[in-house]
Amino acid sequence: MTHDSSASPLIFGGAAQSPRAALPTLPPLALYIHIPWCVRKCPYCDFNSHTASPVLPEEEYVDALLADLDQDLHAVYSRELSSIFFGGGTPSLFSAGALGRLLKGVEQRIPFASDIEITLEANPGTFEQEKFVAYRALGINRLSIGIQSFQEEKLKALGRIHNGDEAVRAAGMARQAGFDNFNLDLMHGLPDQSLDDALSDLRQAIALKPTHLSWYQLTLEPNTVFWNQPPTLPEDDTLWDIQEAGQALLAEHGYAQYEVSAYAQPGRPARHNLNYWSFGDFIGIGAGAHGKLSHPDGRIVRTWKTRLPKDYLNPAKSFKAGEKALTNDELPFEFLMNALRLTEGVESRLYPERTGLALESLAEGRREAEQSGLLQVEPSRLAATMRGQLFLNDLLQTFLS
Repeated sequence: MTHDSSASPLIFGGAAQSPRAALPTLPPLALYIHIPWCVRKCPYCDFNSHTASPVLPEEEYVDALLADLDQDLHAVYSRELSSIFFGGGTPSLFSAGALGRLLKGVEQRIPFASDIEITLEANPGTFEQEKFVAYRALGINRLSIGIQSFQEEKLKALGRIHNGDEAVRAAGMARQAGFDNFNLDLMHGLPDQSLDDALSDLRQAIALKPTHLSWYQLTLEPNTVFWNQPPTLPEDDTLWDIQEAGQALLAEHGYAQYEVSAYAQPGRPARHNLNYWSFGDFIGIGAGAHGKLSHPDGRIVRTWKTRLPKDYLNPAKSFKAGEKALTNDELPFEFLMNALRLTEGVESRLYPERTGLALESLAEGRREAEQSGLLQVEPSRLAATMRGQLFLNDLLQTFLS
């Protein structure tokens, strides 16, 4: 998962006048590792992914990832890693040997928490039983399987390389390989999709008994094939019906919605993603990876790495493409843009702990959001109402001057 840090500075009502304190404690630390190659680029995908050549430069890329990590070690400050996420691209294109050498190198540099969550993204078209048994033996303990749909015509429209039967088998193979914790990625609002189509996909996913479901609407993103050649998507009324019926179906089967598009069985939310939404820290390594790092003096810095794999692997070029220290004006929006995605929000005390700003810096926007029914009237929490979850952009707008 990558984060777009290219937005222009935003002025937040009241925050600019509030001095920022040194952080009393640093947030939990996670690691995001980007592996940018795919078998084929999907027409809806705006992530930093590139079609793989027949032979991947595994060894060179692992060397580069560890050298990249070395340059960020100054921001660890004796913390241990609470989670690691291999994203892409399709990380499961890499061999267990390469990932094992990488994980060993990471652990030599930063200690792992005893209950560390290590997630690997995989696509059904890259599932090999022997390889996934080996991944599990490395300590990778969670998979995120990109299914998107089980229906042949929908998979073809999305440019996916697997079919519905392979998607079903992948979930079974994950469990047989020893993964008792796995996510299925599923889209709705697909080209020409009906309510029945969407619910059929969801029922099939639920039948596979994943511990976690990422269920989200297809959106047309700039710089994608679909943006330039848009398919025919369902009408707004159909999209609303799909959303309502799908959420009811998920709740009926014990999947609680804890974030805009994330649903989990009890005790099984994605720890790595919860760290993002609660404004935790994460080192980002790999081509195009983004990071967010806090320092004891109160500085909070966004980083982003060189995007093209050939440049990332070029020893004459820097791994880091840029960095930006967040200002007092930007921090409240950055915090709330993440925290308010959580259906239960966060405890109010987390705001000063993670930003160094006084809670009073949100007072004016908070009153307005509460009066408009978008923010819960609950002093000890920052949480959107059900209406605020539906109109999250409007909710965030109330805090902008």
